[in-house]
Amino acid sequence: MIAEENLPGLGKKIGIVGVPIGYGAGMNGSELGVTAIRLANIRGRRLVDHVQDLGYEVTDHGDVEIVRPRSSAAPGDNPRHLAEMIASSRNSARTVKAVLDNGEIPVILGGDHSIAIGTFTGISSHFKERGEEIGLVWFDAHADINTPETSPSGNIHGMPLATLLGYGNADLVGLGGFSPKLNPKYLAHVGARDVDSGERQEIKRLGLRENFFSMSDIDRRGMVACVEEAIVIASRAPGGYAVTFDVDIIDPRFAPGSGTLVRGGITYREAHLALEIIAEHGGLRSLEIVEVNPMLDAQNITVELAVELILSGLGKTIL
Repeated sequence: MIAEENLPGLGKKIGIVGVPIGYGAGMNGSELGVTAIRLANIRGRRLVDHVQDLGYEVTDHGDVEIVRPRSSAAPGDNPRHLAEMIASSRNSARTVKAVLDNGEIPVILGGDHSIAIGTFTGISSHFKERGEEIGLVWFDAHADINTPETSPSGNIHGMPLATLLGYGNADLVGLGGFSPKLNPKYLAHVGARDVDSGERQEIKRLGLRENFFSMSDIDRRGMVACVEEAIVIASRAPGGYAVTFDVDIIDPRFAPGSGTLVRGGITYREAHLALEIIAEHGGLRSLEIVEVNPMLDAQNITVELAVELILSGLGKTIL
């Protein structure tokens, strides 16, 4: 039995929020990830139970109200489903901000990665009211820094990081009444291995190469060094930092249940190690996991891995 004084979450509050948006991606199914993660049965216990076992007080706030498209996007629409995304992002921003205002650490379940536009707007709004900036560690196989001008698809799940930095569609960029939501000097991106040519140019144009720790960097330097440096960057923000974790950073051998798979990702243990380092460091203000698609999963292993990763990010250790 773990001694009560050793529980990582003792005296802390968690607020679980689901954001079941899937239409920001080019493939259906990630909207189902929210319920799958929430209800995954691991050793007879659900996500809430496992988080409570770490000593946290947990409130599940249910799912954000999502405005869904009534029809397919018209050919040439870019961004796709823009009006619905704006409305849904406003709702998620409001919900996540309220969770933080209540003194809870948001644990956000996605959904495709377009949800970060609304969720991080809510996070940034909370800290802005306190006169603080907030950092962000973005784990992802993709840069997600496309704009409508550079995007080959028009899918908004490839645009959230650019949007938060103040680039792209004006209505998305201006969500919450301010922009940018993220100061680039507090951004760290970990795990990129599939970057569009337009994104590569944007990263260079904006001077962000030192903020990106690609798979090549991880291969050369190791996960520990890259994540620790990423935390140093994000932790310079006075308010601490948030984490958003796209499961497609993980090699498809270990996480097949995602619609944006790319070979050559991090291993099962490297994923856990990254989030264990996050938990050990402290300063985490929000944890988000996205792009779990149960329709593409094999024997529920990606869904269960998502639960396990959340627990590692909240302080669960082997011993």
